[in-house]
Amino acid sequence: MAKTERKYFVNYLNAKMPEATTDIYSRLGKDLEELDIDTGSNVETFNNILGETTASLTNYEPSGTVEPYYHDKTDALAERLQDMWDNRRVLDDCNSDMIEVHLWGAVEGSTVFPAVKSPGLIELTNVGGDTGGYRFSFNFHYTGTPVKGMFDVSTKTFIAD
Repeated sequence: MAKTERKYFVNYLNAKMPEATTDIYSRLGKDLEELDIDTGSNVETFNNILGETTASLTNYEPSGTVEPYYHDKTDALAERLQDMWDNRRVLDDCNSDMIEVHLWGAVEGSTVFPAVKSPGLIELTNVGGDTGGYRFSFNFHYTGTPVKGMFDVSTKTFIAD
């Protein structure tokens, strides 16, 4: 069995401001030792009078936690998170999207890879830090239907299938 290294499953978060029209994708991962997406699967079980059990997976409510994200004044995501905190953004002002890029099996020299774009929202959970640096912690809650496509890592653009 050939395991795929985590570095080949890449996450980009859209850092555009709520009033902006142009997407700005920031790659997550620097200073992160781990980034898991909790599937939030809902499984319902039913026991009938014959003593049989059936199960159905009825939906997913995925989310992921980014902790820590160190403020980097050169990254648009830092500006977006700071704006969310400074202006106490809520409702639609927290909307964003996440793109998961699959870097495995690529043609050498290519910058375009299979990807899945999912709408969602950013929930700030902590702001501050210690002597190690100013940082944010946040959750990304997936809220809509994912769209398959391709992502160009050099231009940071998504093209839906």
